[in-house]
Amino acid sequence: MHRLLLSQTTSVTRPLLVPLKHFSFRSYASASASTSANRPVHDFTKILIANRGEIACRVMRTARAKGVKTVAVYSEADKNSLHVAMADEARLIGPPPAKESYLLGERIIQVAKETGAQAIHPGYGFLSENAEFAQQVEKSGLTFIGPPASAIRAMGSKSASKDIMIDAKVPTIPGYHGEDQTIATLQKEADKMGYPVIIKAVLGGGGKGMKIVERTEDLEEQVSSAIREAQSSFGDSRVLIEKYLRHPRHVEVQVFGDTHGNYVYLFERDCSVQRRHQKVIEEAPAPGLSQELREKLGNTAVAAARAVGYVGAGTVEFIMDQDGTFYFMEMNTRLQVEHPITEMVTGQDLVDWQLQVAAGHALPKQQKDLKLNGHSFEARIYAENPDADFLPGTGRLEHLTTPAAEEGHVRIETGVRQGDDVSVYYDPMIAKLVVWDTDRTTALKRLVRCLDEYHIVGLHTNVKFLKKLALHPAFIKGDVETGFIPAYRADLLGSSSSLTNDNIALAVLGLLIPERTSLLSKSSSSSSSSSSSSGGERAPKGYGRRDPWASNGARINHESSRTVKLLVPQQATKDANGVEQPKKDKEIIVDVTYKRDGTYSLLLPSTNTRIIAEARGGGDKKGTFSAFVDGRFFPSVRAVVHNDVLNVFEGSNSFSLNIPSSLGDLGEEKGSGSLLSPMPGKVVKVMAKKGDAVKKGQPLMIMEAMKMEHTIRSPGDGTVSAVHYAVGDLVEEKKALVVIA
Repeated sequence: MHRLLLSQTTSVTRPLLVPLKHFSFRSYASASASTSANRPVHDFTKILIANRGEIACRVMRTARAKGVKTVAVYSEADKNSLHVAMADEARLIGPPPAKESYLLGERIIQVAKETGAQAIHPGYGFLSENAEFAQQVEKSGLTFIGPPASAIRAMGSKSASKDIMIDAKVPTIPGYHGEDQTIATLQKEADKMGYPVIIKAVLGGGGKGMKIVERTEDLEEQVSSAIREAQSSFGDSRVLIEKYLRHPRHVEVQVFGDTHGNYVYLFERDCSVQRRHQKVIEEAPAPGLSQELREKLGNTAVAAARAVGYVGAGTVEFIMDQDGTFYFMEMNTRLQVEHPITEMVTGQDLVDWQLQVAAGHALPKQQKDLKLNGHSFEARIYAENPDADFLPGTGRLEHLTTPAAEEGHVRIETGVRQGDDVSVYYDPMIAKLVVWDTDRTTALKRLVRCLDEYHIVGLHTNVKFLKKLALHPAFIKGDVETGFIPAYRADLLGSSSSLTNDNIALAVLGLLIPERTSLLSKSSSSSSSSSSSSGGERAPKGYGRRDPWASNGARINHESSRTVKLLVPQQATKDANGVEQPKKDKEIIVDVTYKRDGTYSLLLPSTNTRIIAEARGGGDKKGTFSAFVDGRFFPSVRAVVHNDVLNVFEGSNSFSLNIPSSLGDLGEEKGSGSLLSPMPGKVVKVMAKKGDAVKKGQPLMIMEAMKMEHTIRSPGDGTVSAVHYAVGDLVEEKKALVVIA
């Protein structure tokens, strides 16, 4: 198989695919018997996917199973990405920023026509809910694999959709959705309905432009921030205000409609556990719902879809009070990120359904044919730092190992491989881990086991956080609500328990194994004369760059000693103004004696006693070995060193330790009063200039990362002596932004 990259045709080795769960891939022809006689059916032979990452790969898998060729589009940043490699053809459409590539509707339509694609699948995000784009696709003679532009337009405006839902007798939550966007009017309406209130972007989604306001005096600042985020993310600065329920659940229903007036719901998903108003773990079905409530939700969602003449895959989102009362929140007029869990519990391929409906076929199944089977979870694995308020991150996936895909039980939806970069230009999601089993308890245990097997090095991730969440007693019981993470913040965030002696011993072994492997290799390849004259080989020079050794006495078949220094990162604290106060790493010094039999004697500082440790294996590229530590066996340990950080994975336990560099810290001078960028991003506002007198906690700069704003505040009273970046500048992590004298 070949793909087209610009004007060149290049042979491609296709990546292995993650199997889907027992889908019955129904032929297009089998649906035609129920198709209206005056509605022509046009089965697709080639489609263009106007997206990137895991959703582009997901659509390609179904298309290939159906014998449909795919065309990928990509930005300059995505030239070597997985979705480009998987497609039959791929075309460059512009520079990395989305507005210069993935949001160029006319260019994407042009590529579709040039490559002979008959339809465009928008995925989610980007142009997926853009009514004008959907309309342009249809006008150009192509098929938009999604709802009609009229439905997108009706549901795309949160305020207009509320009016439609009221007319359709769908329950809605109180709020202000008016056109008067002055601060005075918004303040008046918010005060009238009472606090807390929530501000949302009128054309919003994914938590962008969403702010919770607890007090009237905070409204103006939060409205201004929401307006900036809304304009940046959606090109529309309008906002609405609604009454905020304190302990609600977020329950959504998957619906489908066709061009023949048929509608079904494929049951509900619970997406209550969120951070920054974005979902973290989703599950299907929602725990604790009665059959009566489940049917009421489903029928209400279908009524919402009918009200706008909906066609294709859509999700009706509800906010549900603790007593089961629910209110319409919004309708997402696209395939949802979390659609795989619905596929797992229904046995249906929703992308296949999308293709069939877009081609003019009737829905593959009627409501009476759809049954729930088992329970499914999806965990979103992000490049972010949960302990730094979930700041998104970027960087290279230097090391990536995942749990094995299991037919019917485990799916890994991803668009990246080891060595790929998580770019500052796009969403920081690395993958979606999807599991299924016969009941919620068993499925949750499978999720935890798979998270144990997810090992990532090179950037911060939320894997540990997800594991803590999945193991939390309240989550295990199914007591979920949208404030779950804030409510249990102390349990879910911050440092784990202290390092044990076993942890320290495994970390030391993780450093010793590469050295010993190199020594053995050199020893076996050296001449007898050189080996006898030197009395044994020392550690390779390259290892000394990350030199945690106070002395280096390693020799083959000789007993010698050295000390190993490791640094334990300490969690930064925040002062009363939310400004982070870093702490110095804690030193751990271990005395190591090399024994003639190949074992090591370790003197651990906490107990001042020696233990015997032995490592086996460790020669593979993944850094995997087994170990005996003081009579305890550890069958599988993985140690990966990157950028002077030792990352250790062992069963359900993982931890990172810093390694002192013999070259010292030669980074740029930061100054005692410097404010460092907490993450890579773009400067969107600067509120200080050189010479300004500032107070502790005063906002100085606003950065944007992944379309979310982060305010940089002064750590104390002083005078601004330097401002190193201006509005529009891209900033790497840990760069000096502002210096306070």
